[in-house]
Amino acid sequence: MFRRLENLVDPYVAYAEQDRPPRRLWPFLWGYSQPFKRLFALTAFMSVIVATIEIGLIWYMGRVVDLMTSGEPADVLANYGWELTFAAIFILTIRPLLQGLDVALLNNAILPQFGALVRWRAHKQVLRQSVGFFENDFAGRIANRIMQTPGSAGDAIFQVFDAITFSLAYLVGATILLIGSDPRLAVPLVIWFSLYAGLLGWTMKRVGPASKASADARSNTTGRVVDSYTNIHSVKLFAHHDQELAYAKEAIEQTRQTFAREMRIFTTMDVMLVTLNGFLIVAIVGWGILLWSQGSATVGVVAAATALALRLSAMTGWIMWAVSTFFRSLGVVSEGMETITAPIDLTDAPNAPALKLTRGEVVLDNLGHHYGRGTGGLDAINLTIKPGERIGLVGRSGAGKSSLVKLLLRFYDAEQGRILIDGQDIATVQQDSLRSAIGMVQQDSSLLHRSVRDNILYGAPDATDEQMIEAAERAEAHEFILNLEDPQGRTGYDAHVGERGVKLSGSQRQRVTLARVILKNAPILVLDEATSALDSEVEAQIQDTLYGVMEGKTVIAIAHRLSTIARMDRIVVLDGGHIVEDGTHDALLAQGGLYAGFWARQSGGFIGIDADDEAAE
Repeated sequence: MFRRLENLVDPYVAYAEQDRPPRRLWPFLWGYSQPFKRLFALTAFMSVIVATIEIGLIWYMGRVVDLMTSGEPADVLANYGWELTFAAIFILTIRPLLQGLDVALLNNAILPQFGALVRWRAHKQVLRQSVGFFENDFAGRIANRIMQTPGSAGDAIFQVFDAITFSLAYLVGATILLIGSDPRLAVPLVIWFSLYAGLLGWTMKRVGPASKASADARSNTTGRVVDSYTNIHSVKLFAHHDQELAYAKEAIEQTRQTFAREMRIFTTMDVMLVTLNGFLIVAIVGWGILLWSQGSATVGVVAAATALALRLSAMTGWIMWAVSTFFRSLGVVSEGMETITAPIDLTDAPNAPALKLTRGEVVLDNLGHHYGRGTGGLDAINLTIKPGERIGLVGRSGAGKSSLVKLLLRFYDAEQGRILIDGQDIATVQQDSLRSAIGMVQQDSSLLHRSVRDNILYGAPDATDEQMIEAAERAEAHEFILNLEDPQGRTGYDAHVGERGVKLSGSQRQRVTLARVILKNAPILVLDEATSALDSEVEAQIQDTLYGVMEGKTVIAIAHRLSTIARMDRIVVLDGGHIVEDGTHDALLAQGGLYAGFWARQSGGFIGIDADDEAAE
C-alpha cells in the first residue's frame, strides 16, 4: 500500500524549464505544485471528511447524554442498543480507516515526493546558472537555500492539509452544530472567532517577514562557516583561527537577534491566545448553563457545547502554531527563492544547433569584455588560430589571459565582438556541445569528492576501464593511484580524494586532471598552467605526453614557465587586454620586446612578475 501511494506522483516528471521563473511566492509554489493538483484536491476533501466526523462525534456524545437521561437504563438499551452498537463499530473501524487514508495521503503520497520534486527542480535550475553566478555568492549559502527550501515548502503543504483545511472545516461544522442545538449558542463562537481572526492576522503580518529575515541570516551564517572549512588550509597557514571565529560570530549574532525577534511574536501570540480561549470556554459553557437553567437546552446540548468549547480551546493553540508555521515556512521559501528564481541570463538561443566541429579553427573577432566594469578583461582582440595550430598565451597578471579562456568556454557572454569556431558563433550553438569540444586542464586542479575512477571518467563517462587506465598511465598517474587508500579502506582507483582533491598532493591532482582530459580527447585543448604543480622530474616525464596529446588538436596554452611553451607554433603576448606581440619563440626573442624581457627575467622558467590571478581579470 505504501509503495502504491508513494508512486502516485513522479517527482522527476518532465517539465518546461524557465529562464525567468516566477519571482513571486504563490506563482512559484503553484508551478511546483502542478503534478500534485489532483492529489491535493483529494487530500483536502479527506481533511473535510475527518473534521466532519470529529464534529459528528461531539454531537453524538451529546445525544448519548440525552439518551441516558431519557429513561431507565434497561429501556434505553432496549430501544437504542443497536444504534449504540453501530456507533461503536463505526468508531472502531470506519473512522480509523478514513483518518488513516487522510494521514497516508499527506505523509506518504505527498510530502516525500513534493520535497524531492522541489529539491530536484531547484538544483537543476541553479546548475543552469553561469559560472559568474556562483562566483558572486557563497557556495554554502546557495546549497543551504537549495536544501532548506524544499523542507519548508513541504512544511507549508503539511500545515495546509493537516491543520488549516481541517480547522476551517471543523469551525464551520462547530457553528452548524451550535446553531442546530440553539442559535444563541453560536453567538459567543462568532465573537471569539472575530477576535481570533484579528490575532491571527496580527501574527501572520509579522511572522512571514521575521521568518524570511531569520532564514537569510541562517544562510549567511552557513555560507561563512562553509567558507572557513573550505579554505581551512589558509586559515591554519595564516593562524587566523580567532579572526575566523569573529567572522562567524558576527553572522551567528545576527542570526540570534533575528530569531529572537521572531520568537517575541510567538510569545505575544501565546499570551493573547490563552486569554481568548478562556473567553471562549466561559462564554459557551456559561451560556449553555444559562439556557439549561431556563429550560431552553437539554443536558446533552450543554454537554456537547462544553465538549466543543474545550476541543476548540485545545485546537486553537495547535491551529495558531500551524498557521504560524505555515507562514514561517513561506518566509523560508521566499528567502530560498532569491537563489532558485534568479534569472538565467546565459542561455542557449532558441532551437540552437549543436556545434559542428570539422577543422578546429578558432577566430576571435573584435572580442572585448570588461565584466561590466569598463576596465580590465579584454579590449577589441582579433586573433585567428588555425586548425591544429598550437599557440602559447603569455602576459602579466590581469592582461586578459583567463578572460579569453572563460569567453571561449562561454562562461560569460562577450560584451563586444564574437568568437567563431569553424565559422560558427559560439553564442548561437548549444553550450554543452561547445564545452564537449574543448578539453581543459586548469591551474587550480580541483577534483570532485569522489573516487579517482569517477574523477577520471568525468572526461568520458562511457570509457572502459582499460581506456581509463591508459589515460592515467599517459599522465604518469597510474603508479601512485595504485598505492592510494582512503580512511574507509578503499584503495587504488576506488579511493576517494576528499573535497576538491585535498587528500592528494598538488602534483597528484594535476596528473589525475591530465588523465581526465586525455580521456576526453577533445579536438580543442586549453592548458592553463597544466604543469604548474609538477616538479621538474615529473614534468619532464609527461612533457612528451602533453605534446603527443596536442597532436592534431587546436591548442591554447597559458604558461608562466616559458620553457613549456617555447615549442609552440606561435606565442601571443597580451598586455592590458590587447595583443602586443605575436610570433614564434625565436622571432619574439629577436624582436626584443615584452616576451624577450619575460624570458630574460624568468628564474627557473617562470615569469617572475606574473602570477596569474583570475579574479583580477
